[in-house]
Amino acid sequence: MLRGISPLMSPELLATLARMGHGDEIILADAHFPGETFNSRVLRADGLGIPALLSAILPLFELDQYDDGHLVMMAAVAGDQLDPQVEQAYLAAISPCAPQHKPITRIDRFDFYDRARQAFAVVMTGETAKYGNILLKKGVTPC
Repeated sequence: MLRGISPLMSPELLATLARMGHGDEIILADAHFPGETFNSRVLRADGLGIPALLSAILPLFELDQYDDGHLVMMAAVAGDQLDPQVEQAYLAAISPCAPQHKPITRIDRFDFYDRARQAFAVVMTGETAKYGNILLKKGVTPC
C-alpha cells in the first residue's frame, strides 16, 4: 500500500497511467464492453464501479484541458434511452478532482469502438450501468 493512493488502484493500473503521455486515452469500460475485441492492452477491475475508479484515478491524472472532448461517453442507440443518473454519478466523482472539466461528449457507438481501438488501454470494470463506458484523455501535469 502507498499513502495517498486509493487501494482501488492496482499496480498494473498505476503503471499504465504513468506510461500514458498527454493526448493518450484510456477507457473505463462497463462489464458488458467487448474490450478484448478492440484493444490488446486490457486491465481488469472486476467488481469495481466506474464512479469509484474515477475517484481513485483523477487525483493522479490530469485531463487534457486543450481538448473539449477529454471526457467521452457512448450515445444511446436509436430506440434506447440513457439513464441520466449514470452521467450524474460520474460527474459527482469527476468534479471534486477536476473542477475545470469540460462537459461530457457523447459519440455514436461505432465511433466509440473506433476510439477503443486507438486507446492506450481499456479497463474492464464491474460497472453494470447501460452505456456506462467513459473515455478519459490525459493532459499535461502542471508543475
